[in-house]
Amino acid sequence: MTMSTVPYALIVDDDPIILMDACDIIEDAGFRSLEAMTGDDAKVVLAGQAQKIILLFSDVEMPGDTDGFDLAHHVADNYPWIEIVIASGRIQPAGDDMPAKASFIRKPFNDRMIHDHLREILPDGKQPEPLRHAV
Repeated sequence: MTMSTVPYALIVDDDPIILMDACDIIEDAGFRSLEAMTGDDAKVVLAGQAQKIILLFSDVEMPGDTDGFDLAHHVADNYPWIEIVIASGRIQPAGDDMPAKASFIRKPFNDRMIHDHLREILPDGKQPEPLRHAV
């Protein structure tokens, strides 16, 4: 896989340690990562780079006007090709908190949990090479 065909993921978390850890895990799965520390910052990244992003991985609780659920709805409404994974250790989504196409993973997570989750939710055509060939 050449660098130009490596898919991008946008990872959003206001905790710098969790953000760094999530980026490492998602990069190990074969993605290039873009980072934002708030939902508001993520919207700015999306406005400029959404065409190359195929995965949003976001926390729920973040400072600013846009929490993870709001961001998930924004992405589903405006960028339908982007797959959405929401993560939280404190909040369990209910009702219409998340768009229908979004999935949820509980914190604390590890690389195995995230990689297995991505294998389950991503269509084959959106799975990077390392994810397709991992056991």
